[in-house]
Amino acid sequence: TCSLLRSPKGFPKLKNDTFLRAARGEETEHTPVWCMRQAGRYLPEFRETRASQDFFATCRSPKLCCELTLQPLRRFPLDAAIIFSDILVVPQALGMEVVMVPGKGPTFTEPLKEVEDLLKLRQKVDVTAELGYVFQAITLTRHSLEGKVPLIGFSGAPWTLMSYMIEGGGSTTMAKAKSWLYRHPEASHRLLRLLADVIIDYLVGQVAAGAQ
Repeated sequence: TCSLLRSPKGFPKLKNDTFLRAARGEETEHTPVWCMRQAGRYLPEFRETRASQDFFATCRSPKLCCELTLQPLRRFPLDAAIIFSDILVVPQALGMEVVMVPGKGPTFTEPLKEVEDLLKLRQKVDVTAELGYVFQAITLTRHSLEGKVPLIGFSGAPWTLMSYMIEGGGSTTMAKAKSWLYRHPEASHRLLRLLADVIIDYLVGQVAAGAQ
């Protein structure tokens, strides 16, 4: 892990570090701006690019992720880029199937219902093998940015992902997931630990790939 955290070499020199300085609590000339869903449906070029294939297939294409990440920066003077991806690639790496249903959103074909379902998950995840496409997208995008602004990486948190995996999709109440916590405390800890371990390796890999 320590070797992975060494700064990547060969990237273009950063020209605008306002976002990184603000993140460190340093004084900046202006408040840096970026958007959580920076690459989004408000852009016609985004809709055109996305129309060509399935959402998660897009997430698995480093070239398309790079293109979608760069599109907003061609229009707006933003202070950071955030890699195009999705938090649910982590449950996919654990062996769960997630599909994007039009009008509904991300949906798990077989959500976790009983404690025994945990046995269906990969207990040891090779993050590079399962999520290497995200790392490739980050490295490609970092070069393609040409140092214009920093690149943000991200992941869903353990509880957020656990909720999706049990609810089967988005939920306003997370009633099923909360019920799991009370009915299966030991299994809940086991699942949260599994997710945390994968997420740690995933984020370290993003740093190694060039996320700043």
